[in-house]
Amino acid sequence: MVLLSGILIFRLHAQIDRITGKNFATRSEVLTRHGMVCTSVPAATQVGLDILKRGGSAVDAAIAANATLGLMEPVSNGVGGDLFAIVYSGRENKLYGINGSGRSPLGLSYDQMKAELARLHRETIPPTGMLPLTVPGTVDAWDDLHKKFGKLKLSDDLAPAIRYAEEGFPVTELIAYYWAFGPRLYKGLPGAFLETYTIDGKGRTPAKGDIFKNSALAKTLRLIGEKGRDAFYKGEIADKVDNFMQANGGFLRKADFEKHTSTWVEPVSTNYRGYDVFELPPNGQGIATLQILNILEGFDLRSMGRNSPDTLHTMIEAKKLVWADRAKFYADPAFTKIPLAELLSKEYAGERRKLIDPDRAAKSVTPGSVEAGVSPANPTGSQPARLPLQARNVIDDGDTIYLCTADDEGNMVSLIQSNYRGMGSGIVVPGLGFMFQDRGELFSMEPNHANVYAPGKRPFHTIIPGFVMKDGKPWEAFGVMGGGMQPQGHIQVLTNQIDFGLNVQEAGDASRWQHEGDNEPTGEKMTESGGYVEVESGIPYETVRELRKKGHDVRFDVGGYGGYQAIKVEMHDGQRVYVGASESRKDGQAAGY
Repeated sequence: MVLLSGILIFRLHAQIDRITGKNFATRSEVLTRHGMVCTSVPAATQVGLDILKRGGSAVDAAIAANATLGLMEPVSNGVGGDLFAIVYSGRENKLYGINGSGRSPLGLSYDQMKAELARLHRETIPPTGMLPLTVPGTVDAWDDLHKKFGKLKLSDDLAPAIRYAEEGFPVTELIAYYWAFGPRLYKGLPGAFLETYTIDGKGRTPAKGDIFKNSALAKTLRLIGEKGRDAFYKGEIADKVDNFMQANGGFLRKADFEKHTSTWVEPVSTNYRGYDVFELPPNGQGIATLQILNILEGFDLRSMGRNSPDTLHTMIEAKKLVWADRAKFYADPAFTKIPLAELLSKEYAGERRKLIDPDRAAKSVTPGSVEAGVSPANPTGSQPARLPLQARNVIDDGDTIYLCTADDEGNMVSLIQSNYRGMGSGIVVPGLGFMFQDRGELFSMEPNHANVYAPGKRPFHTIIPGFVMKDGKPWEAFGVMGGGMQPQGHIQVLTNQIDFGLNVQEAGDASRWQHEGDNEPTGEKMTESGGYVEVESGIPYETVRELRKKGHDVRFDVGGYGGYQAIKVEMHDGQRVYVGASESRKDGQAAGY
């Protein structure tokens, strides 16, 4: 603020003056009666809506939108990645969960992986190349979801993405920004990255508004639509993958694809102030949301105030406690016993809650005293090494999509899909049009860790769809993509609504924070300063100052706070109304009819 000729001049960022709602909201909620789709790309949202209007189910719309996002947002997702979803069946008033994550190559043993890493002078699995590859699970998950809940043909669901892939589409601003990192990251890797993902085949990535085509992906999707998932896992596509891997030193084989299956799982939940919050069980990190909520339930957040120093301190400290458990226990349940009931119990949360010092930030945190099995992959007596934490890079932000859909019969889908870090591993099999994920990077190489690498095993997974029920009825399908930000984002958008009374769009528009530098399932340990907290500029500086007084290392950052979509169900005079929201930090859209 400066004084000029007796007039006070306020140096503020340009801000619209809203007549209704909070002044930080970027838009009003979207309200519809019959159907709704929320995604991170407007064209994908419209594809999903078109499917609904043709008589497709919420699952049909989700598959169609997801396939379109794989084409239009390859910096985040595609058929080379994994998928998780929670589906609400309106007819049954029941939630279904599907784990569509892939497994590591059966022909790559722990000792072989160790030897390969030694040749690279690494202790951890790298983010690019052949070593982090796992079987892509998305196509099989589409198939399972479609068989159970689809109304149209799978080929109908995939047709819009095929058309866009052949005819081309203009690339949106944020996606173009992340896409530009690709040639530098994937330079020198075997395969068809430049041929598939650059305009000129030499390194020029599409800028905002440039028209991009992917005829190879169109062929892949058409094969899947015509012949089903077997074309991908048992037929022509699997054959091409096998041949390429053998010719280029890869480890995935057709046998890995043939053995792949998705898993229908029971969503797990906790009740938070009368709201039943549902997540999927490990190998994902969804239960971290539930554990944090259980701890926070013992604090009067509403009285403490949104974005107050006490509220943020309490949330950050609760996150640290849960991250210690996450680092130790979260893994593939086929390889280790996970103490799920104990971790989610209110009694356990009460004991962990006592460890929060209201005045000081914890500098080290140990996991709770609950019993778990030991991974049978490598039962040795070796002690885990302390591995350095990797700093977050801007390229890590664009790595996942979250979408949600709802149809006229009351069915709803909460779906998340990812290639993991950046665009993925950098491995693109010529003629297929998609990049393989690098999800295997999230295995630990500590021999006696629950998440230790083993052949045929699912790695620890970050992507988590969310769903909330209230009084036995659907309340909200929601998600926040973005690596370790996801459980932190889930608790922020939920408490913004439940504790602080924000609407579904405001809950996503509100400034966020993220704690990093913590214990991880890959072996990294919390930094000596207790990690660090990154905040958006809308967090009051008074809060930042007080957090620093409590011992938090607070930093400002742009872009590391995930991407949110949500569909809420409201009743007005006995009529159901879908209320949608989309992430203002991305290029997306919530729309309905």
